[in-house]
Amino acid sequence: MDYTDIRYEVAESIATITIDREDRMNAFRGRTVEELIHAFKRAWADREVGCIILTGTGERAFCVGGDQKEFVETGSYGTSENGLFEIEALHNLIREVPKPVIAAVNGYAIGGGHVLHVLCDVTIAAEHAQFGQVGPRVGSFDAGWGIAYLSMVVGQKRAREIWMFCQRYPAETAEKWGLVNKVVPKERLMEEAREWARTAVGLSPTALRFLKAAANAASAQASGIAHMHDAGLEMFVQTEEGWEGRRAFDEKRAPDFSKFRK
Repeated sequence: MDYTDIRYEVAESIATITIDREDRMNAFRGRTVEELIHAFKRAWADREVGCIILTGTGERAFCVGGDQKEFVETGSYGTSENGLFEIEALHNLIREVPKPVIAAVNGYAIGGGHVLHVLCDVTIAAEHAQFGQVGPRVGSFDAGWGIAYLSMVVGQKRAREIWMFCQRYPAETAEKWGLVNKVVPKERLMEEAREWARTAVGLSPTALRFLKAAANAASAQASGIAHMHDAGLEMFVQTEEGWEGRRAFDEKRAPDFSKFRK
């Protein structure tokens, strides 16, 4: 695959996957998701690769989720080669790839970008990084891995706070809550992530594979919820309520959801 939305590099047995849409704050569209899936499978198949780092281009954003501008302009998150928007497949792949996945959060990890970093095995964040959800504000949600697994990571109260109030949280708070493993100055971010990755590369790959599978087993029940979410969200985003959130975002105004309240 010729990548247009991401970059893929391998050095020192570490695969670095970089979302490369800085002009859209590394928001993903259908093509981006398809390329990310291809890159993670490529790293899985490569016997040289012992660890994977996921990050974004620039210093402003790791990823801010689905490209809302693309959706308003085209009515979807854009085309992919197979015609599908496979975000759930990407979520599952990050969990299932039998190698440690490190999120190097270089700025905003918001919305779907927040879900991506949570699903990675560990997260290293730059001091200026910010975390949070915006789904209910833009007429969207992730009722699958987005909240089901997040609840296991930070607890029910914090997960509900993150999703139901759509606030932003600094890296220091995210570390205190267990969302982040370590916070470092922004100029140290990638080197810190690579230091962790080098450590993983030096360990038994079979042991790491079994440990990751065992850790995943404890939260496997969320997979069924994720399937339900995927089907529900696909219908919801085309409703008038879903469109109100995206149009308000595009028009830089507060959404008016009052007529949808029952």
